[in-house]
Amino acid sequence: MKLISWNVNGLRACEGKGFSDVFKTLDADFFCLQETKMQAGQLDLQFEGYESYWNYADKKGYSGTAIFTRHKPLSVSYGMGIDEHDHEGRVITLEMPSFYLVTVYTPNSQDGLRRLDYRMEWEDAFLHYLKDLDQKKPVVFCGDLNVAHQEIDLKNPKTNRRNAGFTDEERAKFSTLLENGFIDTFRFFYPDQTDIYSWWSYRFRAREKNAGWRIDYFVVSERLKECLQDAKIHTDIFGSDHCPVELTLNIE
Repeated sequence: MKLISWNVNGLRACEGKGFSDVFKTLDADFFCLQETKMQAGQLDLQFEGYESYWNYADKKGYSGTAIFTRHKPLSVSYGMGIDEHDHEGRVITLEMPSFYLVTVYTPNSQDGLRRLDYRMEWEDAFLHYLKDLDQKKPVVFCGDLNVAHQEIDLKNPKTNRRNAGFTDEERAKFSTLLENGFIDTFRFFYPDQTDIYSWWSYRFRAREKNAGWRIDYFVVSERLKECLQDAKIHTDIFGSDHCPVELTLNIE
């Protein structure tokens, strides 16, 4: 079973840069999107053999998530069931027969860390949400988590130490998540791999220089370890300031 996650940074813009062709080429069972920046009815995007589920932010042109799936879920839920966190279209959960699939667009702490305190509250709530799911069935979750966990996950760790996405606080929250029974699948397969990133600033020719960050992830419950087959980061695919990430699982 192949799963793809991609922060498209505006699906309508990405569609104009070949999204549909990429979608068909990657040929995934589940294709998860973050930062769709859409409202209902703004883009009629359908693919034969797939159902789609959308969570839109209240604010126009902001955030938003979607999942295209070849496999009909038992149930679908939007958000975490916490009003404070559920107005920005950041979470979709599909209940499948043997696991939960969650796509998430984690809030950015923003310039000057204006939103870091909120981000910390979000992290605690999201971990609690994942652990509740995990008590029922194993969890596969993916998305733009807006954190580079280790120094090898970004090109310039020293100069970014107190910048959003690489603060000690954000990195510690991701460590706590892993300590609670979850696996960063890319690092499971490639624990020491350097210079592989999933996001590059549009400024300073960052992608051309490969001055990037690995902030897009597939994370799974520890007990799915034996099901893991491969993880990839498609650095050759353009259309957004992020590239798609992939997970292959042996699971029904």
